[in-house]
Amino acid sequence: MEILMTVSKIASICTMGANASTLEKEIGPEQFPVNEHYFGLVNFGNTCYCNSVLQALYFCRPFREKVLAYKSQPRKKENLLTCLADLFHSIATQKKKVGVIPPKKFITRLRKENELFDNYMQQDAHEFLNYLLNTIADILQEERKQDKQNGRLPNGSIDNENNNSTPDPTWVHEIFQGTLTNETRCLTCETISSKDEDFLDLSVDVEQNTSITHCLRGFSNTETLCSEYKYYCEECRSKQEAHKSGPNRGHYIAIVKSHDFWLLFDDDIVEKIDAQAIEEFYGLTSDISKNSESGYILFYQSRD
Repeated sequence: MEILMTVSKIASICTMGANASTLEKEIGPEQFPVNEHYFGLVNFGNTCYCNSVLQALYFCRPFREKVLAYKSQPRKKENLLTCLADLFHSIATQKKKVGVIPPKKFITRLRKENELFDNYMQQDAHEFLNYLLNTIADILQEERKQDKQNGRLPNGSIDNENNNSTPDPTWVHEIFQGTLTNETRCLTCETISSKDEDFLDLSVDVEQNTSITHCLRGFSNTETLCSEYKYYCEECRSKQEAHKSGPNRGHYIAIVKSHDFWLLFDDDIVEKIDAQAIEEFYGLTSDISKNSESGYILFYQSRD
């Protein structure tokens, strides 16, 4: 299982030239994964929020493979996905094993498409992740729509858009999407109503010395709806009390488990770190300064 996270952290400073050679020595030529590349990304003025997410997504293997496959398709009009594919391809085809790449084309396109990121201010990594994934999904769905209109859909493909107003899911949805079921029980008549909602991520509280299972239990704790938040019960035809279950800013880095070791990506700096050090990056108590190291976005791969 590969685990990746972006972390809010106080910046550290060192030169990439010395860092790159150190990283290769720490990993060792015999242990260095075949066809793997560990490249830092140049910071173009508070773009660490972007760099950290890009690193996490690059080392999300199913996502990387889909993006690289998209790169191999006939050339399309430039958009955020083509720029991302160019960046991933540039990393994956480097002759060197480690180094630094400037994601200038991607950053330029990002700032052109969304005014929220068209500045040199620090932005929220979570907002950027959501924007990127949703934009890629929109691009893929629009291209599928165009292929349908032009009669270029592959033989045997199923087109549900004639029978359903919701566009077909893309590989973004296949990789990241889940379904959340919220159940509400009226405390007067005991009627239970449920609602399914699709999601690409979940916002959960991460406590110190805990597990993802514990975090998800806390996320799904029962909530009492009362006072001005009473639930309108269709059975009672009135509002009733009910039980319902169901961003930091700073300097962002990415911590990635690649094959059998952990790597820290801090813009153009890439370092190998011990597995024991991972505990320092998430699950902090509330009395620790918000400027300290704390996990913000965590990627988990589900087991079959």
